[in-house]
Amino acid sequence: MKISIFGTGYVGLVTGTCLADVGHHVVCMDVDAAKIDGLKQGEIPIFEPGLESMVLRNVEAGRLNFTTDARQAVEHGVLQFIAVGTPPDEDGSADLKYVLAVAETIGEHMNDYKVIIDKSTVPVGTADRVTARVAEVLAERGESVDFDVCSNPEFLKEGAALEDFTRGARIVVGTDSEKVRERMRECYAPYNRNHEKLMFMEVRAAELTKYAANAMLATKISFMNEISNLAERLGADIEEVRRGIGSDPRIGYHFIYPGCGYGGSCFPKDVQALARTASQVGYDAELLTAVESVNKRQKVTLFDKLSRAFDGDLKGKTIAVWGLAFKPNTDDMRDAPSRTLMEALWDAGATVQAYDPEAMKECRRIYGERDDLVLVADRQQAVKGADALVVCTEWKEFRTLDGEWLKAQLGFPVVVDGRNLFEPAAMKAVGLMYYAVGRGDTLKLDAENECVSLQ
Repeated sequence: MKISIFGTGYVGLVTGTCLADVGHHVVCMDVDAAKIDGLKQGEIPIFEPGLESMVLRNVEAGRLNFTTDARQAVEHGVLQFIAVGTPPDEDGSADLKYVLAVAETIGEHMNDYKVIIDKSTVPVGTADRVTARVAEVLAERGESVDFDVCSNPEFLKEGAALEDFTRGARIVVGTDSEKVRERMRECYAPYNRNHEKLMFMEVRAAELTKYAANAMLATKISFMNEISNLAERLGADIEEVRRGIGSDPRIGYHFIYPGCGYGGSCFPKDVQALARTASQVGYDAELLTAVESVNKRQKVTLFDKLSRAFDGDLKGKTIAVWGLAFKPNTDDMRDAPSRTLMEALWDAGATVQAYDPEAMKECRRIYGERDDLVLVADRQQAVKGADALVVCTEWKEFRTLDGEWLKAQLGFPVVVDGRNLFEPAAMKAVGLMYYAVGRGDTLKLDAENECVSLQ
């Protein structure tokens, strides 16, 4: 099939590349000329495992092309995917200006039948607004051209997006048109061979499904973080609790790992947007509000634990940070817990000495050059001469640790583990003061900075 993708961000680039990889002819369009030039030269603007080689392979095969020419993109494909950003507006609702701008562009250039597909995460009712905008532009042109609009939300996890696209559990399409069903079956046929994954439903149900899925996953994370905070106060080990409840198949082990809060491009804005949608129809979504509130509070726990370890005085201290991305296998720092931590440390007069396998460039882009931020080449350099260590992201290379070596590197034997990577007993055995999330007892220091007792 001939397919056009508007937007070469995370969703658009992954979608276009995966569809090209199964033989479709894909044109990806973006208004960012620098990004398109880079893609044509093989420069991938995001880090996603396996994506770079797949892009290069399909460009070389002639199935994947990039352009800034909107007319070319509209004329190319029967399927027109809208995969542009929907950032949160000031009130928390999703800003649809980019989605509607693409709808207007399609309306300006289309001369034959198109299926316009909302791939971006959009509020319920967006398909109606896209339909109205395209029809309005066609009327202004004095043209009568047939088209359909459907919803096809993405369910991609950063760090595992190719796997999710090619082997995902479901493919949701919202439409009441048999013509659209036929074309979407053809589009996704290569990924729908082993068993039926396509789920056709009403458009508004498809739009709500995306938000509901992310809100459910965010709820599980915030619930587990709430229980971890309770476990700390009751002297229980949250890891034992996690195993106890995860063994129940009705609950399962996915998304019940306590930590320092969720971030990224989806969960924070989607929970806010769904709560805002509820408000607009006169419903107070108390659970959604609580999920967001718990997550914001959880991101502060790293700084709070560190501050308590130093009796509230962090001025002049150098704090090592392992992990800047909001999760492993991505360079995305949007709403990352590391940002909340670092900004609080700077306000307290501390210096951050940080390392992340992929997000260093993104960190420099966000914060620029500053005296209280030192970005180093590896995890060893991050802790060398630092007063304490904070783990923000559970990259695999952080999971193994020589505790005695670490203690020798740090000015104070303080470790704040925001991802529960290590065992408290092992940390205690080498004399480290270890703060995890919901792991029960922590260690205190005497005046000579030696670990002396459990409290």
